[in-house]
Amino acid sequence: MRFPFIQTSTVYSYIKRSRRSGQKRFPLVLMLEPLHACNLTCSGCGRIREYKEHMSKMLSLADCLKAVDDCGAPVVSICGGEPLLYPDVARLTEETLDRGRVVYLCTNGQALEKKLELFRPHKRFNINVHLDGLAKTHDAIVEREGAFDKAVAGIRAAKQAGFIVCTNTTVYSQTDTNEVRALVDFLEDIGIDGILISPGFDYAEVADQSVFLTREAIVEKFKELLPTTRSRKVWNTPLFFDFLAGRRDYPCTPWGNVTYNVLGWKAPCYLITDGHHPNFEGFMKDVPWENYGPGKDERCRNCMAHCGFEPTVALTSTDSISDALRMARWTFL
Repeated sequence: MRFPFIQTSTVYSYIKRSRRSGQKRFPLVLMLEPLHACNLTCSGCGRIREYKEHMSKMLSLADCLKAVDDCGAPVVSICGGEPLLYPDVARLTEETLDRGRVVYLCTNGQALEKKLELFRPHKRFNINVHLDGLAKTHDAIVEREGAFDKAVAGIRAAKQAGFIVCTNTTVYSQTDTNEVRALVDFLEDIGIDGILISPGFDYAEVADQSVFLTREAIVEKFKELLPTTRSRKVWNTPLFFDFLAGRRDYPCTPWGNVTYNVLGWKAPCYLITDGHHPNFEGFMKDVPWENYGPGKDERCRNCMAHCGFEPTVALTSTDSISDALRMARWTFL
């Protein structure tokens, strides 16, 4: 099975319960950002630029757990910034797991080997390390020589200690698809559990917009990458990759992947900010969700990012027998 069964069943049981209760909108993933401080300055990162005035702020553990409880999403992605800089990251992880959630700890890996002893392996806990290429490319993007090797050392240590470890790779305009193939081969060789690949989003705060892909360029890149995405280690769904390669179309589900940080509930999505809401109920009720997505908001024109479209796949994959069978084969074979 591609994922631990408990992780898949947690998500799909939640979807069934939510639909039975008559909910129209229910987040599948909470992107929880306890802080925005980071130990790297990645060239394509919008966070360290958008929240530069708030780098010294962080959420309390109580605020983080209230967000987990209020949102109810079955998956919690603890991110930032660099979450390993958050003093209560171990307690946050443990208490979120105790609530029955699937947890992704999203880290750049620079402090992973040193901080690993704070955590314990768990069937619903995934350590997600960001790698944007092999050593030379990755180090250039994160602007730190040796960053790739340090992240890989953290991955090796985590695997040796029994953790579930995946990686996340962002595809930019300069990304060489041959290098992505080589990265996947390398990660398979070192025993990674899963690999996530998604196109970048053109953050307005990033000065050099040439690093980002147009929608047309995304399709061309992912057409080239389709054979690579069939690897059993790649965790993005085949339906999502069909979308990226231009073989099918999906609307965005902006409420499927919500973000909470030091300023509140970020509206409308992880990638665009029109404001922050103080409470979850008001956030879900007051945001005009129908106004966002390609063809609706100019800022969404080139967006094909996983945070908006993977929820759509999850919510619609059983709408046709062929899609349901394909997803079942992909999950279990």
